[in-house]
Amino acid sequence: MITPFNDEYFMKQALEEAKKAYEAGEIPVGAVVVSKDQIIARSHNLTERLNDVTAHAEMQAITSSAEFLGGKYLKDCTLYVTLEPCTMCGGALYWSQIDKIVFGASDEKRGASRHKGVYHPKTEVVCGILENQCSQLMKDFFEERRRG
Repeated sequence: MITPFNDEYFMKQALEEAKKAYEAGEIPVGAVVVSKDQIIARSHNLTERLNDVTAHAEMQAITSSAEFLGGKYLKDCTLYVTLEPCTMCGGALYWSQIDKIVFGASDEKRGASRHKGVYHPKTEVVCGILENQCSQLMKDFFEERRRG
């Protein structure tokens, strides 16, 4: 069966969420969680709005997905996120036992990939999907902040 739903399609959806964060003055990270080619959660950073350092896009997505599924494990799910998850989010993703994580831009300073074993051993990790678009949104955001 041919399907239009692939990693690029869903990363574009995560980018739309990141743009919402950008417009709201949040660091522009967006995420979607997919189960059986259906988006079950959409989120973006809410740390400023909620005054909560844990309100990362991934954390919001994990909570929404678990609520949708009626359980705490995200088996048979894929997280698409525009920026590599940080260590905090990586730990939460470990405990969620998510099947797959796909991220756009790497985060060399704070990314969870710097730490061995941060993700569940059965979790597949794919990086670099729409990397240029994801990176450019971050660069634009921080350049605008420095100017303003």
